[in-house]
Amino acid sequence: MIDPFLTWLSANYVELLGAVLGFAYIFLSIRQHIFTWPVGLLTSALYVYVFLVSKFYADMLLQVYYVGVSIYGWYFWLKGNPNSEKELRVSRMPLKFYFPVILVSVLLFLLFLFGLKYYTDSPVPFGDSLTTALSIVATWMLARKYVEHWLIWIFVDFFSAFLYGFKGLWPTVILFLVYTGMAVYGYRSWRNDLIKQDA
Repeated sequence: MIDPFLTWLSANYVELLGAVLGFAYIFLSIRQHIFTWPVGLLTSALYVYVFLVSKFYADMLLQVYYVGVSIYGWYFWLKGNPNSEKELRVSRMPLKFYFPVILVSVLLFLLFLFGLKYYTDSPVPFGDSLTTALSIVATWMLARKYVEHWLIWIFVDFFSAFLYGFKGLWPTVILFLVYTGMAVYGYRSWRNDLIKQDA
């Protein structure tokens, strides 16, 4: 009984470590803690390898993007409020950003779908492209502390769990199912903070 577990552990320790750090990342983001970003950066670096090996190429590129946006988010949460020395506060996304965000999401989806379908051996080009495009937009929204980013994550995390199950990435399936529940909790928590700010 021990030997099969140790064999699995030795083959999947990078994914397992990434999943554990992923739990920490989502917990920290709900709490709006600045360590969200360094933990997210490390998580993403590990998942670049996991998704490369599993042939989730768009998700691998997404993790590379996450490494960069973690640096941006780290800075923006500390210095992103131009009217004050205080850290950035939760807000609603301005209406003027809705059309550009939707347009960017669609364009990214089509770009990734074309690339994955015709230039890779990805087994799930549609799903991989959809979750990647939406995740890029949602992470930018997180960096700006727009409360609506949680609504995108609820969908992306739940849908992603099925994709990773298709490839047998079971620690990641569990991670993304937990992410889904935590995204629901995160939305409620941030929305309550917003209500308190507006009161």
